Amino acid sequence: MCTNSNLLQILLLLLTILVATSSPVPNSSQLAFGFPFRRRGKKATLTREKVEAAQKAWGDAIVNISSIHKEGGDFVGAAGKAAGELYGYGHFDKVLFKPTKAAKYPFRPTAGEAMSYFVGGTNVEGGYDEDKGFAINGGKGWSNVEFNNHDIVLDGNSAVASGEYKFTCATTGDITKVEYSFGYRSISDGSVRIWLHHSSVPYSA
Repeated sequence: MCTNSNLLQILLLLLTILVATSSPVPNSSQLAFGFPFRRRGKKATLTREKVEAAQKAWGDAIVNISSIHKEGGDFVGAAGKAAGELYGYGHFDKVLFKPTKAAKYPFRPTAGEAMSYFVGGTNVEGGYDEDKGFAINGGKGWSNVEFNNHDIVLDGNSAVASGEYKFTCATTGDITKVEYSFGYRSISDGSVRIWLHHSSVPYSA
């Protein structure tokens, strides 16, 4: 004879099976703070491959700017072109940029402030004295930039990547490791632009 207690246990078991078979289990790249980051039914139009291509373009741009500077060319113009193709300034309401080597002005909300950081404050009108030109490594240049993603989270036409990149000095061959978080978003023409860029040196106790 089925008691009320047994019936309740059976109903709970059936409910558990129903939930388990109807709800897909999110993988690690879809989780954020314990719940699915991507809303169910929302297609990821920005892919991992596009994010990785944007990262490669960023690294290649840094190396190219350094090379042009070494050859005495218009590295400021090259940096401006690269920034216009890689960042969302002029496309998004806000771009959140917190560069690595910035102390007095740690946040750079405008394109001009970002340019000051990348090519040096003396090379940009209204630039900051603390900026020595990260893209040219203060004059020593960079010969290679390597991205190593910890993970990439995709959400429709947006993505966030976090990891570590390595910069090789073109003069000494020394490698500098920097940790990053990048936010990417597709714009109307299908290209991918950066709306978030936070870099910092690894913590040292």
